[in-house]
Amino acid sequence: MSDIRVASRYAKSLIELAAEKNVLEQVHADMQLFSQVVSQNRDFRLLLQNPVVKSDKKLAIINAVFKGKVNEMTLAFFILVARKNREAILDAVATAFQDQYRVLQGIQSAEVVSAVPLTPALRDELGQKLVAQTGKRIELVERVDPSLIGGFVLRVGDKQIDNSVRNSLRKLKNQFKDNPYINKL
Repeated sequence: MSDIRVASRYAKSLIELAAEKNVLEQVHADMQLFSQVVSQNRDFRLLLQNPVVKSDKKLAIINAVFKGKVNEMTLAFFILVARKNREAILDAVATAFQDQYRVLQGIQSAEVVSAVPLTPALRDELGQKLVAQTGKRIELVERVDPSLIGGFVLRVGDKQIDNSVRNSLRKLKNQFKDNPYINKL
């Protein structure tokens, strides 16, 4: 079975147990913390994925890093996964957990890339329009990319709206290339 499928099953079990024990929000925060630690600490990520390092060493490191910082149930889950020699998929489990959490809570993830940082008023207006359009709560992720020159690129689910100056200039350039009359000038 692929790691993604296994991770999804672990995440589903964890989310169901967390909901049953009324600690879903805490476990969600713990999974975000785990993803943050893995993304910011390359050595930790490589350690978890290294098959040469023994499972008990990985378990001791996970305990040292997360004990007292995460919910007891989350730590017990990490220990269970480590004892099953599945530490390498913990990052994928955290990602799958967050995805399933969003679906359970009716949250739609949206990414907006703009040439300059969004003002709070524009951020609020965009959030309200997305809520009206999707009917779901929006989790807005912002990125700044000066190469857009101006405007924005918005991704919601599998849809993308590119209202950037860079895209408009590219379209204009292609129109000039395709027009045989302008080439003769």
